[in-house]
Amino acid sequence: MADILYDEIPSLDLADFTNGTKEQKDAFVKALGKAYTNIGFVSIKNHGLSDDLTENLYQSVERFFRLPDNVKLAYEKKELAGQRGYISKGREKAKGRNTGDLKEFFHVGQPPEKQRSDYPENIWPTEVPELEKYASEAFLTLLHAGIEMLRAIALYLDLPENYFDDRVEDGNSILRPIHYFPIEDPDAIPPDAVRAAEHGDINLITLLMGASADGLQVLRRDGKWIPITALPDQIVVNVGDMLERHTNGKLKSTIHRVVNPPRELMHTSRFSIPFFMHPVSEMDLTCLKGCIDAEYPKAFEDISAGDFLDERLREIGLKA
Repeated sequence: MADILYDEIPSLDLADFTNGTKEQKDAFVKALGKAYTNIGFVSIKNHGLSDDLTENLYQSVERFFRLPDNVKLAYEKKELAGQRGYISKGREKAKGRNTGDLKEFFHVGQPPEKQRSDYPENIWPTEVPELEKYASEAFLTLLHAGIEMLRAIALYLDLPENYFDDRVEDGNSILRPIHYFPIEDPDAIPPDAVRAAEHGDINLITLLMGASADGLQVLRRDGKWIPITALPDQIVVNVGDMLERHTNGKLKSTIHRVVNPPRELMHTSRFSIPFFMHPVSEMDLTCLKGCIDAEYPKAFEDISAGDFLDERLREIGLKA
């Protein structure tokens, strides 16, 4: 079947799945599956995040990134391979590239009550004490929304609705506030340096809280880049490489990027907050038997989620 060439990503209402009639729930699953087998992205409303929480989190994130670099560097622990705390400017690069992205970010994991012994503890800046409160609340809200999205995905794949629940409730998920920092002298940066070079996400699904400026683009199947936009009350949810692998390519982890603004706006900041939904490290990402047939033979080697993450962290420069 030919790919559908969307000019914009589809918009869906999660309440149709969580609180709708059987017909609404079935329609949501069908529409989600259609989008994820084509463009790999949807925008979602009724995700659980309040306007107040979103605004408070963004304000605390901006306060942290406005701190002097030497203060922020105190919260960078390179032995954690970027899994918690601050990750400094240009340290991460897209797979296959040598030039670092024009960004800095901060990683938040599971709260203490959901910590596993193999997860690093969260690191919190004393200069912005409110960040812990708002980031932790957003983490749990997006985790809940992500579980509902994965339940819909499971039904689309003819799996039990709760197939992913135990694999993700205590998973190694990451909330990542990002600062695409101002470039005061565009001529001083490498010519191929961009805010986020083209890449696929590592995890199962990503839930993105609205970004503060334009720039996010997705690569359509015909090679055209299209802008990703969502209304203020929506989040963007896309398929990651782990889910593409587990479904033998049935669901698409679509390449996306954040392009630089026009030269006259390079001196401005951009903020965004994605939630990378990871399973527990022992989850088996072996291609599902229901996604393998004569037309679509098995395309990926067997691997666990933990080993896949470790491999990718090395490829993007966060782990030696």
